Amino acid sequence: MNFSFSPQAEKFRAELREFVKNELPEDYISIYGDDEHYDEHWALAMDTARKLGQRGWLTISWPKQYGGMGASFEELLVFNYEVGYWGIPGAGMGVGGTAWVGPTLMIYGTEEQKRKHLPLIAEGSKDGVWCTGYSEPDSGSDLASLQTFAQRQGDKYILNGQKIWTSAAHRSRWCWLAARTDRDAPQKHRGISLFLLDMKSPGVEVRPVINILGHHHFNEIFMNNVELGPESLVGAEGQGWEVIMKALSFERSIGVRYGAKLKRILDELKGFAIQNGLLDNAQVRHILVGLDLEIKALILCSYETAWKISRGERIIYEPSRDKANLDGLVKRLARFGTELIGPYSQMLPSKRESKWHKLKGVVENLYWSGPAINTAGGTTNTMRNIVAKYGLRMSA
Repeated sequence: MNFSFSPQAEKFRAELREFVKNELPEDYISIYGDDEHYDEHWALAMDTARKLGQRGWLTISWPKQYGGMGASFEELLVFNYEVGYWGIPGAGMGVGGTAWVGPTLMIYGTEEQKRKHLPLIAEGSKDGVWCTGYSEPDSGSDLASLQTFAQRQGDKYILNGQKIWTSAAHRSRWCWLAARTDRDAPQKHRGISLFLLDMKSPGVEVRPVINILGHHHFNEIFMNNVELGPESLVGAEGQGWEVIMKALSFERSIGVRYGAKLKRILDELKGFAIQNGLLDNAQVRHILVGLDLEIKALILCSYETAWKISRGERIIYEPSRDKANLDGLVKRLARFGTELIGPYSQMLPSKRESKWHKLKGVVENLYWSGPAINTAGGTTNTMRNIVAKYGLRMSA
């Protein structure tokens, strides 16, 4: 089986790496994604997003009329891999702007919505930064049980409710928001609609949720009698679940970025082991090789998932398989990294500029943030149940 890329795709990879060399700080290692935790890092993300947008790379797979390149599937895979490996900041335009908000709007959005929002995302504009409002205090894995309510009053909606764990809400201009519009629907998922919420609307309040590392990534969003015009509705009223499922299919197509990020961390650990004479230890060599094989397998599985999506195939269990594998792999890599580095790994990631910090804190951050992967985007046990039921055809 041939897993190599075409000469055209490899040429594009070389262009991306030249961009990283010329546009990002020397020895840059991103460990916080778009780094919305700190103002100076967010400024770098937005500056990089604009540069990507100028080249058409920010929305590389979008049609040219919407600001993209109309790139091939291979080029999209190369882009996602290099973004993950080098940690290119700003590539997501918040959380989901490029990956699922834009592509889903192309399908369900009105012409007015497309004209208003797609160019801002493609250009890397600060007004094209998005967050995604799905989870609520009592609605996580069971998303269809959400209670945020948009009540129809004439030609507008009055929105009330709360969202939680909303990444980058404090940096976003817009929110891709799921809300209930029919409390009497015979099936709970049928009473949901999808809205575009201007985060500057009166009645919207964002409160920080500080994580265990002291970083501000997550937020709560409170909505108190927020007015939404009819132009805020995506698709038809009550069609929200269908819209969300389509958006999730796009979200799952960027899974290769996570595998590439782990490959970068492993490569940094290999370099550390070589510099410190640790490869003389057979156990270290054995673990490094094992982790390398696991990461390569994860990346290939992500390629398969993305390939099926690009062909319009219906995917059911593949993203769940990839996510379940990612969870365990992150924990094993983080544990090995802390053991390899030794006592220096006990420094908090917030101290990554210290001369005593090894590898700029990438391992420490992975160790502390890794457990959240178990629940983010659906619990690992839920993912395993999906694989068992739909992939292995096992009875409940």
